[in-house]
Amino acid sequence: MKRRLFKTVVAAGAVAMICACGDDPSSPDNQQPGLSSAVIDPTSSAVVDPNSSAVVPGSSAAVDPNSSAVVPGSSTVADPTSSGTVPGSSAGVVPESSSSKEPEIGPDGFPTIESYGPPPSEYTKDISATAKRGWNTRYWDACKPHCSWLKESSNDKTRADTSSNEAYLADFATARNCNIHDVEVPTFTLGNVTKSWFGYEGTRSACGDEKEKGVFTCTDMAPIAVNDTLSYAYVAGTADSKCGKCYHLQYDGHFKDEFENNPPKATHKALKGKHLVVMASNIGNDVAGGNANLPAGQFDLMVPGGGVGAFDALSTQVNKGAGFNWGAGFGGFLTECQKNTNCGTEGSLECYQTCVKDMCDAAFADGGLPNLLRGCHWFADWYMAADNPTYYIEEVECPQYLIDHYMTRYNTSLENNFKKVTDWSTFKEGDVLDTLHCWKAGEAPPEEGWTNPSAGCAP
Repeated sequence: MKRRLFKTVVAAGAVAMICACGDDPSSPDNQQPGLSSAVIDPTSSAVVDPNSSAVVPGSSAAVDPNSSAVVPGSSTVADPTSSGTVPGSSAGVVPESSSSKEPEIGPDGFPTIESYGPPPSEYTKDISATAKRGWNTRYWDACKPHCSWLKESSNDKTRADTSSNEAYLADFATARNCNIHDVEVPTFTLGNVTKSWFGYEGTRSACGDEKEKGVFTCTDMAPIAVNDTLSYAYVAGTADSKCGKCYHLQYDGHFKDEFENNPPKATHKALKGKHLVVMASNIGNDVAGGNANLPAGQFDLMVPGGGVGAFDALSTQVNKGAGFNWGAGFGGFLTECQKNTNCGTEGSLECYQTCVKDMCDAAFADGGLPNLLRGCHWFADWYMAADNPTYYIEEVECPQYLIDHYMTRYNTSLENNFKKVTDWSTFKEGDVLDTLHCWKAGEAPPEEGWTNPSAGCAP
């Protein structure tokens, strides 16, 4: 299985130039404006233009002028840093269709869901006889995904491994993040810059003080239907989960808090038998582990309109003004509809679907972010507006669709040297990113006054 990154942005390696773009001796929060997405091929001094049809230096793979993509099913990759195999979770990656047909590229620059060919049968097989059970909650806070951050310490087992470039890629690198206009930006830059030390600095979340200047979840990570019985989505896992792992969920027609006097609703029954393949892009410290009845624990499903949670960058990204009804912070539009006198807690399937979609339309129909509207309607139409449904679960190989929408297209190696930026809100598709360069130890004589030139480049 080949590793394919659509609209690949080739990683920039550190090169032998002393601080060509200037040093920034200030604190980690003082960042410089970014300028472009064209970067340097680490195997060559040539600059790769993402909008060009040029061949990547050092490779025979042609770059699609619309996507820099490799055709699904092709044996050629346009990533000179790759060994030709897909890095990923311990489960590996799903084999693709053998079709050589060129993919249809959607408006987000990725192949359409149909371009990936038919899904493997393991995604819809019956696992009820052998698998553990768990349950879904839901949210969409629009924050920078947890898996967009690098590990803080060697004790952090959840995020991307920075012990080596090979380990970093084997973890699917870092999860993509986007600015307020839904344009992908780097997940980390070089920060804390002095002549003696270069450190990694995560692009800052819009859920912090940065607000519109920070970064958000890319909206194309909203759930998407493959067909009437199978969908793909992203989730937040428990504190002992691992970024980049994928799971097959088979819904069983029940829900977490049911008991004799509180039986499953029409929504849960309508979801029964459907299958959802999810990838962990967040880790939630408030996501619960298992219990005697549901030993697999909880997944918090990422779905627009599912609730802005404890932090809420969504109301910043989709500015509807003060007083707009985003539904319950935990539970979102459906929880609001359950309070509605038209539906109540015992409403019909149709009532919940209509109520949720009306709230979806009010929130996202005119916001210029169509993936949010698509994902919100998916919750009503495909997921049947089910409240905390239960499922059978098993770990599976990740579908290429989820990998492509997960992996950063900028920080494709640990040697990226993008200069940190304070305000990402003005960054546009095609802008060139400023970079920092430094001598590597042994490559050139140290500049006068340097006391430790070997520490001059990012590890």
